[in-house]
Amino acid sequence: MNGINDKINELKAISQNPGQSVAQAIKDTGKKAVGCFPIYTPDEVVYALGLLPVGMWGGPSKGNKSSKYLQTFCCSIMKANTEQALGGDYDMLSAVIVTSFCDTLKCIIEDWKIAVPHLNIVPIVYPQNRKSNSGKTYFKAELKRVADELAEITDTSYTDESLAAAVDLYDEYRRTLQDFVKSVAEKPGLITPLERHHVVKAGYFIDKKDYVPKVKALTEDIRAAEVPSDRQGLNPIVISGIIGEPDGLLEVFDECGFTVVGDDLAQESRQFRTIAPNVGDGFDRMVERIAMQDGCAFLYDEEKRRGRMIVDLAKETGAVGVIFNQLKFCDPEEFDWPLVKKEFNAAELPYLYIETEQQMDSLEQVRTSIQTFGELL
Repeated sequence: MNGINDKINELKAISQNPGQSVAQAIKDTGKKAVGCFPIYTPDEVVYALGLLPVGMWGGPSKGNKSSKYLQTFCCSIMKANTEQALGGDYDMLSAVIVTSFCDTLKCIIEDWKIAVPHLNIVPIVYPQNRKSNSGKTYFKAELKRVADELAEITDTSYTDESLAAAVDLYDEYRRTLQDFVKSVAEKPGLITPLERHHVVKAGYFIDKKDYVPKVKALTEDIRAAEVPSDRQGLNPIVISGIIGEPDGLLEVFDECGFTVVGDDLAQESRQFRTIAPNVGDGFDRMVERIAMQDGCAFLYDEEKRRGRMIVDLAKETGAVGVIFNQLKFCDPEEFDWPLVKKEFNAAELPYLYIETEQQMDSLEQVRTSIQTFGELL
């Protein structure tokens, strides 16, 4: 276990200190950094330009600077990102890609142009009808526009070869994380929910070329290890939502006898569960990957597959239940919940619905709910 703990602690340190980690990555690689907002961004394009993609998923930041631009009833990720931007935390970034998946993100695009113009906001609009030929044609053009705009801002360029290499690297990254979460499910209880989370999250703050070997080595160690007797018999669960945060939430999972064997989190498995098919050029592969991505509140899905996908994941991983972590004030997730809940009921899959935000002062009410869920199981 010492080797596993050392590898986890290295990745955990990267995840828990994003500012330092990104600054070190910029120094080590000599690359300029580009911020990438939730939910999905064309990181491969950023990488193909010789730039460093940096995930921007909020944090524990508190303050009232963001209230000048955002209403009180918007999600904590957007508040934290804005607070950190106004505080200068993102000044190391040469540009920021902002998506438009929800109403708040659409406001962020315009607000940040005024609030932090030096961050060079690059908006991107993903097509909702992403499976149609017209949607794919539009999206390819949109990806090229973003690539050209970033190239002009950062004084860089890309080639067909550099884009293809970037897509290949990101598919290797996705396969590596698929293998990692599978190994964790095979050894339930070996690592804690919080450790699992930080291993995945660390990938947002360093070069993927440096990150992938670290996770591969950890996965090998996990497969070779045995679960300690005091970590056996925990309740295996699947967690769904936008993020598995704050950290204290995952600590409560562990304290209440739960281990995470699978997830449907936007910050985690939704980022790597779909691999780009080998068709056309690099842009075509990126377009097709998003067309194949289903089960997400932010991507139009006529068949509403998400609930069934989570049920199937629970069966595959041996989970005894699901915890749906609703990020407070996230409308798309709230709209999905009744449909997902209906699938859980039909499958007779036990579930718990909780509501959290990143800057929670107390988790005691949530703790009580999780404890009760554990006792019922």
